[in-house]
Amino acid sequence: MDRRTFLRAGAALSALTAFKAPAAIKPIAMKTAYISHPACLKHEMTANHPERPARMLAIERALQSAGLLHKLAQYEAPLASKAVLARAHSEAYIDWIFNQSPKTGLVQLDADTAMNVHSLEATLRASGAAIKGVDLVITGQMQVAFCDTRPPGHHAGRASSAGFCIFNHVAVAALHAIAHYGLTRVAIADFDVHHGNGTEDIFHDDPRVMLCSSFRHPYYPYSGADSGNDHIINTPLAAGSNGAALRKVVNEQWLPALARHKPQLLIISAGFDAHQEDSMGGLKWIEEDYRWVTEVLKLVAEQHAEGRIVSVLEGGYALDALGRSATAHINTLMAHR
Repeated sequence: MDRRTFLRAGAALSALTAFKAPAAIKPIAMKTAYISHPACLKHEMTANHPERPARMLAIERALQSAGLLHKLAQYEAPLASKAVLARAHSEAYIDWIFNQSPKTGLVQLDADTAMNVHSLEATLRASGAAIKGVDLVITGQMQVAFCDTRPPGHHAGRASSAGFCIFNHVAVAALHAIAHYGLTRVAIADFDVHHGNGTEDIFHDDPRVMLCSSFRHPYYPYSGADSGNDHIINTPLAAGSNGAALRKVVNEQWLPALARHKPQLLIISAGFDAHQEDSMGGLKWIEEDYRWVTEVLKLVAEQHAEGRIVSVLEGGYALDALGRSATAHINTLMAHR
């Protein structure tokens, strides 16, 4: 069975044996966007905080070392407007974040999330990058896009910051695709080690957007094990789970659900903190697991969404592992068949 026939099986996917993506890929980048902005490097919560500017640089250096960076079409992230953010967040919350932005020092938003003088621009650029990615792939200028930005976003709910996240970039991007381009079905695939609770909060009652979220459980934010529905596909994993556990939940739960939903756009919350070298994660994934799940998601996008993917950086705090894993992910996104 070839790979396209595999996805055409639709609802029968759950009965198939575990999909094994091919190992050999030939990267090209004529239609692959890399979206970032220097402002995202200026957001710092404390000097030793794990969510630090070096994360973005680790990815860029790894791409450079792999000979891939120059093959990507590079774009600077624009600023997201309040009006665009308001599709995902309450106006009161947006105004509160703007008012909290300090002129000096740090302001603590919650137990885990703080803002310095540059944080507001950084998070607006991160949401803007996701929006830019949607614009590029929907208009056909690019096939896929990767947003190397920070702070991350998937813990930010409709009216709350959490877990290093201020605005929810993937949610903003999904609702931009729906409002601006008239899409009716978007899917978000979240393979960060933590549950995408903010994304679920925003879309729990909105069946236009399917969320597939794998995460260690029980673990921060201690949610998701029993809150799913027909379009919120939560797949908790036990501490110490390896790539085999990922393959099982993707094959048995994600793929049948995505086949039902038939997304017109696929957005990825790309967290790399499930890597075995990441001490903050507690799972045992390796680069091959990120390559595999990316290849599977590409097949879903090719079947239903004209291949359109926007991937947005979430977690990943062991810098070497982050660079290698993100490079495996981006290299797979770039691969041409």
